[in-house]
Amino acid sequence: MTMDEIRKFESIKSRDEFVAFVNELSKSFRMNPESWENNDIGSYLDALAAWVSDMDGYYLNHKLPVPKRPDWKNVADMLLAARSYE
Repeated sequence: MTMDEIRKFESIKSRDEFVAFVNELSKSFRMNPESWENNDIGSYLDALAAWVSDMDGYYLNHKLPVPKRPDWKNVADMLLAARSYE
């Protein structure tokens, strides 16, 4: 996804907006898988688990509140980060 596409989803608040985001993420992968560092399901899921484990640091570094109960936007952040997180 380009930065413009990512910005379009910065304020996900509903299930419908989350579904639109996941569809765009899927489209991004199908059209340009080489732009994803984690471009197979195993490495993607490993990165997802690692990012979620470390996500407090992400939110603190960006001066954002650490979510106690993730919402649709937080789940979108997780899926987006797993594209390239190590």
